[in-house]
Amino acid sequence: MESRHISRHYINRKGYKRFLRYHWPKVTTVCHTDTYLFACCIVSRGPSNDSPEFIPALKQAHQCVHFRRMLADAGYDGEHNHQLCREELGIAESIIALNKRRSRKWPKSPYRRLMKERFPKNIYNQRWHVESAISQNKRILGSALRARSEHSRERECFLRIITHDLMILRRAC
Repeated sequence: MESRHISRHYINRKGYKRFLRYHWPKVTTVCHTDTYLFACCIVSRGPSNDSPEFIPALKQAHQCVHFRRMLADAGYDGEHNHQLCREELGIAESIIALNKRRSRKWPKSPYRRLMKERFPKNIYNQRWHVESAISQNKRILGSALRARSEHSRERECFLRIITHDLMILRRAC
């Protein structure tokens, strides 16, 4: 999400120096790929690493929806994330793209090694649905937030996710 109504491109083009340390609200979501409904939403401040939000997001989503398969990009690659999906939450498949970590060695952990040996690329290609849901949300509701304080921006992000889900449910009726 954009924290200002001006796009980042405009700020770079104009050469403003006071915006060099630019932060934005970062939304981590778990999305159902068939319906584009968001099962959970965690708002943090970017730029930051994606991986710490995976566990709370997945646990929050698992309270509402029981998934058969979990797809995630390489930012969430870690053996602990595979173990959470398969062993703690009972998700049959966790397909997380392998982050090569600048190494040609084979991963030593079992689930990451499984992803290296036989990565189901045709199933993983369904992950683009999440990007489409986020794009749909930004197109319809806009990407610029009106709130100014961090707490208000967080609330506005949550309200946009809820509004997105309600619009999909309304259309389905």
